[in-house]
Amino acid sequence: MARNYEDAIVALNSLQSNFAIVNAIRQAGPNMNLQAIPEMIEWCQKIGYQPSDLNRLNLIHIAGTKGKGSTCAFISSILSQYLRSAPESFPPDTPRPRISKVGLYTSPHLRFVRERIQINNEPLSEQQFAKYFFEIWDRLEASAKATGMDPADPASKPVYFRFLTLMAFHTYICEGVDAAIIECGIGGEYDTTNIIDRPIVTGITSLGIDHQPCWEIP
Repeated sequence: MARNYEDAIVALNSLQSNFAIVNAIRQAGPNMNLQAIPEMIEWCQKIGYQPSDLNRLNLIHIAGTKGKGSTCAFISSILSQYLRSAPESFPPDTPRPRISKVGLYTSPHLRFVRERIQINNEPLSEQQFAKYFFEIWDRLEASAKATGMDPADPASKPVYFRFLTLMAFHTYICEGVDAAIIECGIGGEYDTTNIIDRPIVTGITSLGIDHQPCWEIP
């Protein structure tokens, strides 16, 4: 397989979609939800991380029904202003915390999937995206081979959103971000991002009930 950005997009789009997994959940009933977080932890381990390894990212975890994407963008903007603020703007004898890189992970994207994984409010470059994508892809294939599974088997890879979440964490660790803002997807308690076990801040925006057809909520 070639290793450029276009190849990464083709491979990413070959993964099972969120729509497909939601349909699988509906057919399997509520018990399938109970496996969501254990499965995500297992995927995390397959690429070489424990959930506790994510704590070094100083994660800001944002959940809610409405406004969570905007809230993430606001936080990222605030931290970006902090990055640009002059040292003299701090009180005398007050040490300034050292922050040079801020990650932002949101969904969905507007035009390009690279928009979901940002550093200092800039999407990953095509080169960065391809690099980190295939690092995750290769680790998952190696894990599959180690257990006797065919790497071409769809079950050897997580679904689209899970893959991108793993990729975001991996990217931020490799890039040495000092803080990362992570937006929840869908699924509430069972959302993929809930492998985060020690966020430094948790934000909850306006709550409501949506996606009822997906989760069989009356």
